[in-house]
Amino acid sequence: MRTSASKRLLIVEDDRPIAELLKHHFTSAGYTVTTTPDGDEALILIEEVKPDLVLLDWMIEGTSGIEVCRRVRRSSRTAQLPIIMLTARGDEEDRVRGLETGADDFVAKPFSPKELVARANALLRRSQPKLFEEKLTYGGIEMDTAAHRVRRDGHPVTLGPTEYRLLQYFLRNPERVFSRQQLLDAVWGHNEDVELRTVDVLIRRLRQALGEGPGRLRTVRSEGYSLDANV
Repeated sequence: MRTSASKRLLIVEDDRPIAELLKHHFTSAGYTVTTTPDGDEALILIEEVKPDLVLLDWMIEGTSGIEVCRRVRRSSRTAQLPIIMLTARGDEEDRVRGLETGADDFVAKPFSPKELVARANALLRRSQPKLFEEKLTYGGIEMDTAAHRVRRDGHPVTLGPTEYRLLQYFLRNPERVFSRQQLLDAVWGHNEDVELRTVDVLIRRLRQALGEGPGRLRTVRSEGYSLDANV
């Protein structure tokens, strides 16, 4: 069971591979993601979806990103909406123009998706701190992501950073079976230097930290792993 404030993200990007990459990383980070390649549709979605944050590419179909940003800032309903602009433009003049139009941050391509998620989180923590007051609970396991604490049946659990991210992913997706590759992508991102067997090592360490054998972290033969209280 999960109780949290939802972080809604609108990605306005007409490069489909980049849009899909961003969607993957932000979904893994706990965001509810909507995407569009079109500036005109973006203005409609901002009213309909009411995102907490917009990732806005400068050069998009329809109304340009810079004009979308300008219109968002002119409306009293959306004037405070956090906006990060994405662009292939790297000139200082373009960055200044984007910020003067009302963007809160400016990221030039190519960029690190993990760094972008971190920037988005930092921006939202400043503007809407309640979105990060999240507690995840399932099968006697409790995680307070704001305090960065884990308990098992009321007792504190000490986890390393990677085990923490792995458990967080399971708690956000209980009773679903994930392959080693899916867990690898979710916790480490698209890192070709990390081997699939690393997942097995982390699962074993996580089980030890939680004080149980296979138990709730169930091994599904030929498939992967699942967090399942009904075992």
